[in-house]
Amino acid sequence: MRHTISPRTGTSFLLPRGSELKIIDPQGEQVCDFLCYSQQDKREVLSSGRTLDYNSKLFLSTGDKFYSNRSNVMFEILGDTVGRHDFLLTPCSSDTFRIIYGHEDPHQGCFGNLCNALKEYGIEGDDIPITFNVFMNVSVNSETGELKVEPPRSKAGDYIIIRAEMDLIVGLTACSAEQSNNYSFKPIEFQILTPQ
Repeated sequence: MRHTISPRTGTSFLLPRGSELKIIDPQGEQVCDFLCYSQQDKREVLSSGRTLDYNSKLFLSTGDKFYSNRSNVMFEILGDTVGRHDFLLTPCSSDTFRIIYGHEDPHQGCFGNLCNALKEYGIEGDDIPITFNVFMNVSVNSETGELKVEPPRSKAGDYIIIRAEMDLIVGLTACSAEQSNNYSFKPIEFQILTPQ
């Protein structure tokens, strides 16, 4: 069964070990912020720093494993039709829209959406680290280190499939930042595939 995350919103759910999660961009050029915690101890959370360190690269795709702050494997990418995602930038927030875009009445962004979605699991804002930004296209200037947010490379129907390597609490969003989604807000779909 496919589930839909409406534009600029988020959701959360439990993903058992061994289950596969398919995240789909139904219309193209839409980012999805992905975050996960261990069901056994919510203090164990997805770590950008450890994942990039242990994989020795910035751009992660099929076959790459993602690590927690305790250096345990949380999930692995099994399939990826896009091949470019971001694991450097923090979830957009009301402060993002105020500081970067100059909004006077800013949207709560992915950070606020994750806070709301994960509240039922006792997870608060200070517990939310850098998310794995599925389909987000961030280029890095090799000379200056300048980061530039480019339009996502995902087309309608593109997807990524991950397999949980521990029992996870998952948060997902349909990203709220203009630049990240080529200035058009669209839904994200997902499907939980549990091996028989």
